[in-house]
Amino acid sequence: MRRKDREIKDPAKIKEIITACHCCRIGLCDEGKVYIVPMNFGFIETDGNYAFYFHSAKEGRKLDLIKKTGYAGFEMDTNYHLKEADTACEHTASFQSVIGSGVIEIVEDYTEKKNGLMEIMKKNTRKAGWEFAEGMVNAVTVFKLTVEELACKEHL
Repeated sequence: MRRKDREIKDPAKIKEIITACHCCRIGLCDEGKVYIVPMNFGFIETDGNYAFYFHSAKEGRKLDLIKKTGYAGFEMDTNYHLKEADTACEHTASFQSVIGSGVIEIVEDYTEKKNGLMEIMKKNTRKAGWEFAEGMVNAVTVFKLTVEELACKEHL
C-alpha cells in the first residue's frame, strides 16, 4: 500500500469496517477482461482470516467464471463523504475501504450452504436465528470467497 499512513492493521477495526459495508464487489477474470459484480454478503472471521459468503441464481456468467477460474478479487467501502474546497484540486473525500483476493468456490455441502445463507441474513438484517426451508436452500447457489490477501484503508 502506497499510503501507509492510511493503512488499517488493527484486526478489530478491520472487522468493524467490513461489518459497516453493505456491498462487496467481486472481480472475476473473463478471458483477460475484468467482470465486476456488486453483491450482498455475509462473512465469518476466525483469527483474522475471512470467508465471505454470497448467493445467486443457479446459472449465469458469474457462476461460469467462478467454476472456470476459482479465484477472485474483491472491494468494499463505506463512510464516503466528499470534502469540498475552494479549488478543484483541494477537494478530497473521506472513506474506509477493504480490498483483497482469494479462492472462490461454489458451496456444495448443504450445512455450509445453509450457514452461509445465515451469515448473509445476519449481516444484512443484524438478526440471527433465521429458518430456511430445504427447498429454498436448494433453489439458490451459495459461493464462498476465502480471503488470501486483504488490505484495509481509511482516510478521514
